[in-house]
Amino acid sequence: MSSTFGTLFRVTTFGESHGRAIGCIVDGCPARVPLSADDIQPQLDRRRPGATALNTPRKESDAVSILSGTDRGLTLGTPIGLSIPNTDTKPGDYSEMETVPRPSHADFTYAEKYGLRARSGGGRASARETAARVAAGAVAEKMLSVFHPVQIVAWVESVGSIVAKRPDLSTLARSGVDASLVRCPDPEAAPRMIAAIEAARDAGDSLGGIVACACRGVPAGWGEPVFDKLTAEFAHAMLSIPATRGFEIGDGFGATLLRGSQHNDPFAAKPGGGIRPATNRCGGIQGGIAHGETIFFRVAFKPVSTISLPQNTAAFDGSPVVFEAKGRHDPCVLPRAVPVVESMAALVLADAFLQQQVQRIPHS
Repeated sequence: MSSTFGTLFRVTTFGESHGRAIGCIVDGCPARVPLSADDIQPQLDRRRPGATALNTPRKESDAVSILSGTDRGLTLGTPIGLSIPNTDTKPGDYSEMETVPRPSHADFTYAEKYGLRARSGGGRASARETAARVAAGAVAEKMLSVFHPVQIVAWVESVGSIVAKRPDLSTLARSGVDASLVRCPDPEAAPRMIAAIEAARDAGDSLGGIVACACRGVPAGWGEPVFDKLTAEFAHAMLSIPATRGFEIGDGFGATLLRGSQHNDPFAAKPGGGIRPATNRCGGIQGGIAHGETIFFRVAFKPVSTISLPQNTAAFDGSPVVFEAKGRHDPCVLPRAVPVVESMAALVLADAFLQQQVQRIPHS
């Protein structure tokens, strides 16, 4: 099972949802980057469960410990080990899963692939695993802040059929996103999203939607052509997040409705010399390589599979079952998915930065 992401800046996550801990190994971070738990904890706090009435009632502090790879507050250039304890586990809530796979969850497919699976919670398929990604993404952002600062901001664009107005991508900040309980910066759409999530929760059901993300300050030239295009790396990163069902960058599928004359991004002169795209319908990447404008993409999340409503399904032995899921689950993953999307974007860009240093070695 592949649990590693990245080429030069590599992350391997470990742990199950109801095990002793989850965590990750970050390999490839250069030496002498200032790093402490205080650099990692804020993003984990944004993702942690039980923080608001809109997410799972499971309570976890998600307090991260740095196990290796630093000395006196600086990275050593060696693997960085990060651990996050699981303190509010209730494996007994999942006893029925020993005989009945949850509809649209990974219980059946993991059992088919490996011949066994974690019987408490979703194991590696649980969204609990994303806490390790967020911790690694915070390390990536810290590294980028030292060598080439970028700004990565994600937000909830839609919940169900409720769609927010697109914010100003040049000024949007995480503080503005977090001002809303649902992490939507549109003051008109946010209350309706909250009401919809609460209604789904009270009905024992769930909702999906879209998280959008903007990456500012990415210089022209980052990214690889052909098979490892920056577009493909973002897609790989985002579609590896649990519950994702779609990815598009720039105009995305909307570009199929346009003619080339409408969709092309012409160039214009820059003050001080050089050129830049005058528009950005491509979403900041051309030919798999960043062109210097804001990278913009959207990620679709399905409704949470684990719901408490009765569902007609079948047990592993084929017998019919009316299944009502127990346990503690989000009625909508979107608000907590925002820092996960940001973190995976940071991992992609940290890797792209390091690869670019190899591609453009200065000549004397």
